[in-house]
Amino acid sequence: MALSNGKAFPPQARGYRVFLALGTNLGDRQAHLIQALQYIKSRLSLEAVSPFYETDPVGYTAQPLFLNAVCEGYTSLSPQNLLAFVKWVERHMGRTPTFRHGPRVIDVDVLFYDDLVMSSPGLEIPHPRLAERAFVLGPLEDIAPDFVHPGLKKTVRELALQVGRSGIRPAPRALPFALEGDVQQGHPEVPLGLSRVGISNLRRIVRLGTEDRVALFYATMDLFAHLRGDRAGVHMSRFSEILEEMGEEISLPPTPDLESLAERIALQIARRQEAASSEVHIRAQFLVRQETPLSSRRSDELYTFLGYAASDGVTVRRAAGVEVDGLTACPCAQDMVRGAALARLREAGYAPEEAERIVSLVPLATHNQRGRGTLILGCDPKIPAEHLVAVVEAAMSSETYELLKRPDEFFVVEKAHRRPRFVEDVVREMLRHVVEAFPDLPDDTFVLARQENLESIHQHNAFAEASALLGSLRRELAGGPPASGPSLEGWLRG
Repeated sequence: MALSNGKAFPPQARGYRVFLALGTNLGDRQAHLIQALQYIKSRLSLEAVSPFYETDPVGYTAQPLFLNAVCEGYTSLSPQNLLAFVKWVERHMGRTPTFRHGPRVIDVDVLFYDDLVMSSPGLEIPHPRLAERAFVLGPLEDIAPDFVHPGLKKTVRELALQVGRSGIRPAPRALPFALEGDVQQGHPEVPLGLSRVGISNLRRIVRLGTEDRVALFYATMDLFAHLRGDRAGVHMSRFSEILEEMGEEISLPPTPDLESLAERIALQIARRQEAASSEVHIRAQFLVRQETPLSSRRSDELYTFLGYAASDGVTVRRAAGVEVDGLTACPCAQDMVRGAALARLREAGYAPEEAERIVSLVPLATHNQRGRGTLILGCDPKIPAEHLVAVVEAAMSSETYELLKRPDEFFVVEKAHRRPRFVEDVVREMLRHVVEAFPDLPDDTFVLARQENLESIHQHNAFAEASALLGSLRRELAGGPPASGPSLEGWLRG
């Protein structure tokens, strides 16, 4: 792009770094600045917005005080097109021509455009009166103190020091009226406590792992607090506020595991909401590298990792688990097919022994369905998520794969039909596997196993679940009394 001073200005990978000044002194000034920034974001990638400042009028003083700000961003627009765009913003917001230094709904000026120095009709960059204006240099210093004026060769901080901050005052963003009271702290019409009040399906990106090995996960969160009977409500905004304040913890340094993140959030909720207890549920999808059974192809399989925590503001209980999809084959339908096959073989002249032998050699038809298994453990030491995935997959008729070559497909189908399982069977297999494969886990380990099958020949789903302490399960499998234990929510709350 050739500019009026003859300088070539090729496009940059990220765009051109620009600074804009905004001012308004009519109507709802704060709303005007915020709305102008919203329009500006349609053509600039905003990097920073200064605090707002209330400033005395310059030139014509018989008018209302101004509200000013400066923003920094990157754009692909040329200087002339950027000027045309900001003038469109002014017109779109209702600015009409007036006398010099007169009142206005919004005013947007181009201050800097990278290190460009140019002069053309209607546009000078840098802005020619920038170095004289405290209402521009004050907010500009807040976001870019070390930016060097390409013409004057001085930093913004140096220019601001020369002008001073006389006539400009910080104007925090706030409501134009005072809130009369904290409604949530009031007394409800029906004075009953509620076990869980909060927000669900809050979405965030989290970093899990160590400093040496970090991975990003898309997570959804449910955040709850216990509500006393003498309080009207919780502060819903505080749930999100806690996450924003913990933003650096969640988004920058990695979190060792999902339940550790849930623990920190649960502690903060209990304290900030002044609640007797809090509860946090987090779901994150993660990849596990698998290998197909016969073709040995590598395949990244997607699983769901679960993290739970509950806190009274001092102590915390936490649990972790996985959700895994797999395949189940129905034993009931297969048994009917077996009976029909035996009868037909006998009718065809085969002896009963021969018919039994033939039927035992061939996997028999049945209906099958995708099943979703869930396994949750509350214990120390922590069991790796990949190990829990293996427990759930082994409990179903067969695991499933995203990538299957024909030999693999045959293997999966035959395996499933040789291992028919009801939802009840899958849950029991998971529980037995945990008991027998993890003898090192303490008796007070919480265990929840759940299976839901999306039935292929019914409109409904089949469901089974069990939760208990590991010691109770061990005693029942050894011939003792039936295992009994709390629900996940009951165990988390102690």
